[in-house]
Amino acid sequence: MNSGQDGSPTSDSDINTRTSWVDATVAYKQIKKGKAFGNTCALWLRGNLQEKLYFLGCFIQRHCGKILILGLILLASCCLGLKMATMETRVEKLWVEEGGRLEKELEHSKSVLGEGSQSSSEIIIQTPGIEGTNILSRQSLLTHLDAVMTASKVSVKVDGITWKLKEVCSSFNFPSMEDSLTSTILPKLLPCVIVSPLDCFWEGSKVLGPDVPVYVPSPLGDMNLKWTSLDPQKLVRDFKLAFPFMDDIDYIQDILTRAGITDAYQSKSCLNPMDPECPSTAPNKGSRQIPDIGAVLTNGCAGFAKEYMQWPEKMIVGGVSKNQTGYITRAKALQSIVQLMGAKELHEMFKDDYKVISLDSWTQEKAQNVIETWQRKFVETVSKVEGNKSENINAFSVISLTDILEQFSEISVVRVALGYVLMLVYACISLMKWSDSVNSQSGIGIAGVILVALSVAAGLGLCCAFGIKFNASTTQIIPFLALGLGVDDMFLLAHTFAEFASQGGIPFPEQTGEALRRTGVTILLTSITNACAFHMAAIIPIPALRAFSHQAGILIMFNCFTILVIFPAIISLDLIRRENQMVDVFCCFTGSTNRVISLQRPSSGESHESEDSRDSPPPYSLPRDVSPPPYTSNPGALPHQTITRTEGDDVVTVLASGQSESPVSRNASLTSVSAISLPPSLNSSRHRLTRSNGATCRQNCRDVRRECCNLSVSWFARTVYGPNLQKTPAKILVICLFGILLGTSIWGTTKVKNGLDLTDVVPKNTNEYEFLDAQSKYFGFYYMYIVTKDADYPENQKNLFNLHKAFSKVKKILKREDGTFFTDSWLHLFRTWLYGIQSTFDKDWKTGAVFEDGWHDNATDEAILGYKLLVQTGDIDNPINKKQVTTTRLVDSDSHINYKAFYNYLTAWVSHDALAYTASQANIHPLPKEFNTGIREPSLQIPKSQPIVYAQIPFYLSDMVDTEEITEAITHIRSICDMYTDKGMESYPSGVPFTFWEQYINLRFFLMLALICVLGVTFFVITITLMNPWAAFVVVTVLAMTVVELFGFMGHVGIKLSAVPAVILIVSVGIGVEFTVHITVGFLTSIGSRNKRMMISLDHMFSPVLHGAVSTLLGVTMLLGADYEFIVKYFFNVLSVLVVLGVFNGLVLLPVLLSIIGPPGEVIPKDNPDRLPTPTPEPSPRLLRPSRGRSHSRRIYPRVPSDISLSTITEEPTQYSSHEIIFEPEVTVETRTIPASSSSGNHFTTSHHKNNTSSSSSLPTHHVTTVKAKATVTVEVHTPHNLPGSILDHQGNKSKRRKNNLDQSSDSDGSNKS
Repeated sequence: MNSGQDGSPTSDSDINTRTSWVDATVAYKQIKKGKAFGNTCALWLRGNLQEKLYFLGCFIQRHCGKILILGLILLASCCLGLKMATMETRVEKLWVEEGGRLEKELEHSKSVLGEGSQSSSEIIIQTPGIEGTNILSRQSLLTHLDAVMTASKVSVKVDGITWKLKEVCSSFNFPSMEDSLTSTILPKLLPCVIVSPLDCFWEGSKVLGPDVPVYVPSPLGDMNLKWTSLDPQKLVRDFKLAFPFMDDIDYIQDILTRAGITDAYQSKSCLNPMDPECPSTAPNKGSRQIPDIGAVLTNGCAGFAKEYMQWPEKMIVGGVSKNQTGYITRAKALQSIVQLMGAKELHEMFKDDYKVISLDSWTQEKAQNVIETWQRKFVETVSKVEGNKSENINAFSVISLTDILEQFSEISVVRVALGYVLMLVYACISLMKWSDSVNSQSGIGIAGVILVALSVAAGLGLCCAFGIKFNASTTQIIPFLALGLGVDDMFLLAHTFAEFASQGGIPFPEQTGEALRRTGVTILLTSITNACAFHMAAIIPIPALRAFSHQAGILIMFNCFTILVIFPAIISLDLIRRENQMVDVFCCFTGSTNRVISLQRPSSGESHESEDSRDSPPPYSLPRDVSPPPYTSNPGALPHQTITRTEGDDVVTVLASGQSESPVSRNASLTSVSAISLPPSLNSSRHRLTRSNGATCRQNCRDVRRECCNLSVSWFARTVYGPNLQKTPAKILVICLFGILLGTSIWGTTKVKNGLDLTDVVPKNTNEYEFLDAQSKYFGFYYMYIVTKDADYPENQKNLFNLHKAFSKVKKILKREDGTFFTDSWLHLFRTWLYGIQSTFDKDWKTGAVFEDGWHDNATDEAILGYKLLVQTGDIDNPINKKQVTTTRLVDSDSHINYKAFYNYLTAWVSHDALAYTASQANIHPLPKEFNTGIREPSLQIPKSQPIVYAQIPFYLSDMVDTEEITEAITHIRSICDMYTDKGMESYPSGVPFTFWEQYINLRFFLMLALICVLGVTFFVITITLMNPWAAFVVVTVLAMTVVELFGFMGHVGIKLSAVPAVILIVSVGIGVEFTVHITVGFLTSIGSRNKRMMISLDHMFSPVLHGAVSTLLGVTMLLGADYEFIVKYFFNVLSVLVVLGVFNGLVLLPVLLSIIGPPGEVIPKDNPDRLPTPTPEPSPRLLRPSRGRSHSRRIYPRVPSDISLSTITEEPTQYSSHEIIFEPEVTVETRTIPASSSSGNHFTTSHHKNNTSSSSSLPTHHVTTVKAKATVTVEVHTPHNLPGSILDHQGNKSKRRKNNLDQSSDSDGSNKS
């Protein structure tokens, strides 16, 4: 096998051993001629693709400047789409299944409640600074009091308006009454809803305020009311005495009693009994003893409304240890929660208020801005509270998590830029030829990386124009994935051009076309496979995964276009640089290279071609100061190429590789002589043709340096890696090692758990990280609602009660010791209120205060209201029926509210028991009608509310820490809802756990579905393109192994399966395609045994695949500098291992599998299994040469390949006329030195043995080497056919014309052999 300067096989070897890679059409024709057999369908398809790519490459080379400019303009135009980029950080828009039930449920809630209707929780968690310290101390609770007090005093200024907590917090509503007492005093006294362990003590009243005491004038003495001294029931009694004429005082007292608002905090123990404000009614005021904090906190606390505000123990105290009697003895954390209203509620509350009159408009967006500004100020202010040195106070808000997700989703320009710079440096170094500055490719590498980066930006711009939003997965993965895949193809194309440069023989105008002919099909195959696979992965109904899949597919096709159209234009410009002997990168400087001069006589065809190519001279033409060697008539003497150069004080002449011929140029060349045919004494031409002087130390150092510079990845694959991998022990070792790796990975897959720790998403040593860590350790508390909709509530009261009761079986829902819930359903509170009204009515009925036609003045307000409710019929046309007062009950014996008047009763309940309705958190929609008519007014009509389409029941969830337990609870809750939906009570759960964690229920199913689709599409595309299911199966098997190994790695290192690792698992198939398809195609297109084809594939594909992998790994390395541990843990670690696994599977396992069970080659010769017979030359017309002045409009018809080798003699079919010219095989090398007066620089000198004296006399000092060779040659003579544009001599008779043609063909063949 002949070798180029770097030792790579020459194109003469390629056309015989890699025929379908070089030109599938030639292989296809050889099969049709009966010289071989193989996969004709695949060859026909690739041949047609290669032909189109060849003409595309030639066109690009002719117009490289124009194409480069137009391509850059196109990419820059697409980059403008980045201005429309939008970032999606909302969890419900990223990880909620599109078209799934959760999305439909969220859409239903949003459509009914409106945007911004959900309230939010601002949380304060206090933990000990030293792990294991008991936080149940008076000082710790007083520190917690300072933190909550600080939060209650937070105020912000937005648009010149100051907003305090009281104006943005959620609070209880009080029934609207006409009396001035309730309309002026009570709204000022009703505090914000604050859940806190401080509610177990009198100090909890300090948090409720109000900031300014409420002034109440009274005959008994003016009062300044604050919750620290307020006794609500005593206040009502005092008002009875001071204002006996008030009609509503009894009604108010009854409302307070039902809510459990008695003496508020006046009977609770004081943490600091020495506090002057500590009331005398406090149990420990007189004793001055500190209360047993653990005992007081046991079983939770109650707010000022004991019936409606009960805080479970697990809600306010975390990390609890109890004694045998069940009392808390130790705790590790305290938690307080401040409830804020939603933006919609805030907007409606102040839309007609004087507070916002100064604004141009008061919109819901401005209300949302007010809330978010307050939330940020809350976190900032509370986090600065200085407690004990041994305690930590951490505040957290919903907006904090939103801000973190937005920061996490942002593209780090610095990291991406540094990653790309590393890729640039690596591409520059890996493609640099240290000993040859002209043929070096560093500039191509730099330009390629920059071009691919521009292509990535353009592709993302197009995605933005299509409306595809960015998210954390796309911003953190896409830049490196797309660049890595694009750089892989760039290295493959650059490597092919490097082979051309080392081999020579391809005409200058055809080099780009020839490169695309060989590599374009493989690039198309990998790109189409990846694009189809990623787009098919979009069947997963997860929006974030769909966005990623579509963006990846679009970017891959952009990269394909860039590599196949724009990058060849850059390489064409680089060819001009090489031709002009300019230094790589620094192209303003002229360099030198080892130039090769072919000692052969140009044929007549070549002389014509040289005229055509004068505008673009071939890359290896003779210097002007060197005369071409004279032609010899001896057909047996075949001169070899030599390279003569000066190295220090020595003149070194090297026997160069044979001039390769291009299958595109259609010129038969016989200058390539196999090195195997040389005598052993001439195998090392360098040693035979250098000076015979003894080598000095300096010369030895120079030789070592030269050999080191010639080392490369291809050299390693060809001389070290490939030969060793062919050995049977090496194969057995590889199979065993990968078998162990696969088994370990399968075991690791069983250890992978679902979930995503929020502590991984935020930077360490921050307030947010400390909060999330403490919250997950000690609380895991969440609100949950069961939403019922579109049900016939009057008829389904039993189902609604049973639905609420069924959730007592869910372990994660907080319950009292007796099994009842801490929160009652709205229907239960509604029914309880009606029971009280019915009971009061019955009492007044017995006393005669109420009768069938009305009531007397001594009737109570509740009895009168009961009368008005009982006369309601529920019929709009006949709403009142007094006769049914004695026959109807508000709640029947079966505990069912009167069906017919259900919605009339609902109106009255919401209006007259607003505290209970607010506590129920029912959020009924449509909103019930208002009933503000005075109770004692004679009007009997109560408006009927509209049928309920939305209502909710609240629950408390705790210990929601482990993803498996959370998903188990979600599944249990879902099953209960589904069961009652089938019974007619349609319901669904709502809350943070369902929005965040429900995705994990079906995540593995969707991941498996996506992987099957991606692998299936990969198999289909490879099968269709290569027409080889066998090869496709081997590739898909290796890809599946890569996925399993990566999944197993995640299990071993503790990386949980979430949406991000799921995306990377899908990405692994795309990256694996780049590592496997190139090797497989190289194996299929080679000729010989499996071992030989594996060796040839590694020789040509090992270097570009490895360079692409290393460049991708270098880009990913920049993720190490991220502030978020999540990026390092889930992106860098997983992507790095993915690249490493891809390299080992693609460059180690796959070659071994191919050498053992690989599919047969696309072309299998019939005679010689290792080499295709020499392709028969096709008819070659004589071209009509246009005038010199119109050379730009000439028509050039490509010549058919003429691939003749001196090492192969074949027996041709009988229809071809041929004769043999046989000479004894002989190689003679003569060296002679002619002295001269001066010489400098490197001179390239050649001569023939008969004319060396005359030819050298006119040249400077040189080293003359004469090489003669004799071989056996088969000469085939063919009659050319008429082709358009050709001129044949039609004069004379038929025999004369045949004789002339025979002489012409023989003459041409003889010139080629010379």
